[in-house]
Amino acid sequence: MRAALAEINLSAVRHNLAVVQAKAPGSRILAIVKADGYGHGLEAIAQTLARATRPVDAFGVASIDDAVRLRTIGITRRIVLLSGFDEIADLVAIQQLALDCVIHHESQISMLEHLPCTTNTRQIQTWLKLDSGMRRLGFFADQFPLALQRLRALPQIGKEIMLMSHFAQADAIGLKESASERIANLHTETQINCFDQVVATTVTAAFGLKGPQSLANSGAILSAPLSHRQWIRPGGVLYGLSTHDQHTGSELGFVPVMRLSTRLVSVKTIQAGDAVGYGGSFVAPCTMRIGIAAIGYGDGYPRHVATDTPVHVAGVPTRIIGRVSMDLLTVDLSNLPHIDVGAEVVLWGEELPVEIVARAAETISYELTCGVTKRVRFSYSGEV
Repeated sequence: MRAALAEINLSAVRHNLAVVQAKAPGSRILAIVKADGYGHGLEAIAQTLARATRPVDAFGVASIDDAVRLRTIGITRRIVLLSGFDEIADLVAIQQLALDCVIHHESQISMLEHLPCTTNTRQIQTWLKLDSGMRRLGFFADQFPLALQRLRALPQIGKEIMLMSHFAQADAIGLKESASERIANLHTETQINCFDQVVATTVTAAFGLKGPQSLANSGAILSAPLSHRQWIRPGGVLYGLSTHDQHTGSELGFVPVMRLSTRLVSVKTIQAGDAVGYGGSFVAPCTMRIGIAAIGYGDGYPRHVATDTPVHVAGVPTRIIGRVSMDLLTVDLSNLPHIDVGAEVVLWGEELPVEIVARAAETISYELTCGVTKRVRFSYSGEV
């Protein structure tokens, strides 16, 4: 059995949910659990959120397969397919599983229009998406009224249509921090204004509707209170992950849910001039002790981190040296003379925020937790 271990703290999930609920007390929670609960384990995360003191109201997934997994473990709350469906054959499963669908493209409405409808047909609940500036999924402002009109005309669609959009730059924490954050806030403000204008002029005025709205993702929950509508969509913050480049999740009041660790499988002394690992990218400047840890990119630890990326060995901060390989990486034990084989190596966790490792890897914390592979052992504490 490999030593690589991902410890998942479910008590931290409940804490993070409570923080989110305190920041937007009037909003319902659509908890985003896609990508196997951001790499933390879909079933355990969803059950924890469903059994919290104040449970979430719905779950957001990216695939029908994830929805099947949730229904199989007894999740009865709403499940929203965040990208909707790709082909008309998906609609049978969607109806059987009672899934909500995000509608973001004309082709989806066309498929719904060709879906047979009888008195026994289960209606599909829909979330109509406006592209307010993300330029990814969603209808442009001038397309939105017709899309809504076509949806409302379909008997196989639930009468209440949720209206939503997605922010591109909601990561800024405050206007006073930096020029880049002021730009990000301005972009979010522009998207909110676009959404509100479309709703006012083409939804409320034209159709007399005041349907539920959803704008805020994790970043906007923290930085844009005006976006806290009837529904919010927390993702990374539920796992204690920061939405902001310059802050860790802990600094924002959240608790890291994942702790990734392994053990040393070798300790040795090398001489000045010895090159370490593939490519010899690190050359010892003097005689030094090194340790070999049983984890690598085959376990999801990023290969491209450089020498000096921090790790903790037996609770003491040190660094990676040389290149990360598939199964192993090397750590500097120069200041740890008593460390031996079997010592714990922490790659990230409460004592070493994953955001710090993500900066060294020139990526974001989300990618690191999502990238942990299935050969890593998972253990869960804090009860499901």
